[in-house]
Amino acid sequence: MNPILEFFPIVLFFIAYKFYDIYVATGVVIVATILQVAYSWFKTRKVSTMQLITLGLILVMGGATIILQNEQFIKWKLSIVEWLFGLVFLGSQFIGKKPVIERMLSANLTLPDAVWRRLNTLWGGFFLGVGFVNVYVMYHYSTDDWVTFKTFVVPGLMVVFLLGQVALIYKHLPETEE
Repeated sequence: MNPILEFFPIVLFFIAYKFYDIYVATGVVIVATILQVAYSWFKTRKVSTMQLITLGLILVMGGATIILQNEQFIKWKLSIVEWLFGLVFLGSQFIGKKPVIERMLSANLTLPDAVWRRLNTLWGGFFLGVGFVNVYVMYHYSTDDWVTFKTFVVPGLMVVFLLGQVALIYKHLPETEE
């Protein structure tokens, strides 16, 4: 999916939070996520599992946040999503023939099995770690700080992590003749 479209709900959440409050921002992110998934469906006639999980959790956790007027639900959503992805990545090493990262990238990249497994383990650990860091931020910092963490720090961590993955992959790419 288009990276701009991926961040569309997060950016709208941040803007709505800054101008209103966590409850309005939660309503905005619910609507934005529904629109994001609908756009994906109408454009490609498919919706990724990741989008469906995110949509389901945003509807449940965001709905609970608004109905119960308790911001903890929306804050927990990030950890739950990250932990689910981490468990899927780590579990895929024991279920099926290929780890998730290899299934996602093997059409464009050829790497030794050990490297695929290492990458997959790193991704699983990354997602689990972000989920735990989110819990720490939820309980030790203000909601303003948490919104900033979710909007800017988590994507920044992802970029840094991706750069590390590129460095790991690069060492294993076949050399090309000039």
